Amino acid sequence: MISLSRLATGAALGLALTLPTQQAEAGAFVHLFEWKWSDVAQECENFLGPKGFSAVQVSPPQEHIQGSAWWTRYQPVSYQLNSRSGDASAFADMVQRCNAAGVDVYADAVINHMANGSGTGTAGSAYSSTSLSYPIYSSNDFHTPCGINPEDYGTDAWRVRNCQLVGLPDLNTSDNYVQNTIAGYLNQLTALGVKGIRIDAAKHMSPSDISGILNRVNNPLYVFQEVIDLGGEAVSAGEYTGLSDVTEFRYSAAIGDVFKNQRLANLNGFGESWGFLAGGDAVVFTDNHDNQRGHGAGGSNIVTYKDGGLYNLANVFMLAWPYGYPKVMSSYSFSDGDQGPPAQAVYQNGSPQCGSAWICEHRWDSIANMVAFRNVTDGSGVSHWWDNGNNQIAFSRGNKGFVAINREGGTLARTFSTGLPDGNYRNVAGDGSCVTVQGGQVSLSVAPMEAAALHVSADCDGDDGSDEGNNGNGSDGEQASVTFQCSNGTTDWGQSVYVTGNHASLGNWSPANALKLDPGNYPTWSGSFDMPANTQVEWKCIKRSESDPDAQLVWQSGANNQVQTGAAGSSISSSGSF
Repeated sequence: MISLSRLATGAALGLALTLPTQQAEAGAFVHLFEWKWSDVAQECENFLGPKGFSAVQVSPPQEHIQGSAWWTRYQPVSYQLNSRSGDASAFADMVQRCNAAGVDVYADAVINHMANGSGTGTAGSAYSSTSLSYPIYSSNDFHTPCGINPEDYGTDAWRVRNCQLVGLPDLNTSDNYVQNTIAGYLNQLTALGVKGIRIDAAKHMSPSDISGILNRVNNPLYVFQEVIDLGGEAVSAGEYTGLSDVTEFRYSAAIGDVFKNQRLANLNGFGESWGFLAGGDAVVFTDNHDNQRGHGAGGSNIVTYKDGGLYNLANVFMLAWPYGYPKVMSSYSFSDGDQGPPAQAVYQNGSPQCGSAWICEHRWDSIANMVAFRNVTDGSGVSHWWDNGNNQIAFSRGNKGFVAINREGGTLARTFSTGLPDGNYRNVAGDGSCVTVQGGQVSLSVAPMEAAALHVSADCDGDDGSDEGNNGNGSDGEQASVTFQCSNGTTDWGQSVYVTGNHASLGNWSPANALKLDPGNYPTWSGSFDMPANTQVEWKCIKRSESDPDAQLVWQSGANNQVQTGAAGSSISSSGSF
């Protein structure tokens, strides 16, 4: 981490200028939402570290109420490290292993309130919101109960910060004992090696209260605060930037609106000129665990994994565009807004099971490979902007990287000025094929709803070390044929069998982009497709509606199927079964 304070404007707020906060590293981090600690540890070692992710945000580690909904994690009972994701020992092991893999851990810190209702928490602690009785707090430690009315968010900052968020007992975070207790919890995390925190519901606390807490933290932390502000709020995001980075929800709303409803050509100049926070103060995301469910500044314009290829393109843009500190969302499949995580762990027998119950968007090839693009192009501005006036765009990041995005139904084929040094480059956002830059020019053919991205650390003349597009094994875009077979594929009217997997050629685990098989030997379905040669591929059979990818959806159960493609021009078969 870079040991620089984010307190340039702190004096203007009357805040102490000694907060132990740090700036974020260059790059991007990922939110492994509701993953177990043992799974996070393995993912740091097996994927996040090798792919160059700077950090991983994990779910709140403190004791919480029991229940299956995702939001039970956000109702603290105590600050014991015993949660649905694992106990204190598993948490400490995860932090140590992620640090060793070069991936910082950011813990989601729920410090504004305590749990509602009464019962026993995940560590066995009794609690009651009626008597305001918790293992670490009593009635003296809370604000006098009052509610926040919908209109208060636009008119009454005091009520937003001192009354109860959705009825949750509101801690008096200006109190000395409360600040010491919360700081003790954060010090426990930093002592284990946690490098950062997300402050949940920061807008429901005054900046001076947060300052008082952070001033009691012993070790420097990277801090970012959740402040939902789409404009017209009594509490604004800008009030908190003197303390640390802040979540920029306007970015999420705007990028979704552009990709769903506007022209991509409008993205030229995306950032502060759109009314966003200064880029150095902002944590940005296409979606997060709240707004992808319609909560917390959510809405129909938020782009999520359910949008398939459109979501993939939005993330490519986010990671390519030099604004803010990007957070990649990694979800599980859900059909209602309260649904909790799958019962099964992500890792089974040492292998991640992504694509059905666990979505793992961060493992989609284009998204994962753009993290290296982000790292390599850090500090380089935008140049060579091009658009067709509609939904095809391209731009360079100085002389370090170049990206083209095609959100149209036809192929984008043209020669671009890139600013890149001459050489052979791998397309890290596409199929992993190689292209030549000569005289700063490159000729590209980008398929509909696909992207292309080149950067100076992914050349085709040597080992780029980044596993782009072909898991590091393919050879210069050469193709091999794979015949996929799915047996026992009995279907209903309007339903067919498809194949999807962990590669762009198979739709990056998106049902909307899956490849349809032929029922010639029903109920066995099959189809032959070109794949990058000499590449390890994971895949599964799915059933889905022919007209609506989310309807009649059934995934093949059990472990992912695996196939190693052969040499260029060869053919191989791989089978799965429902």
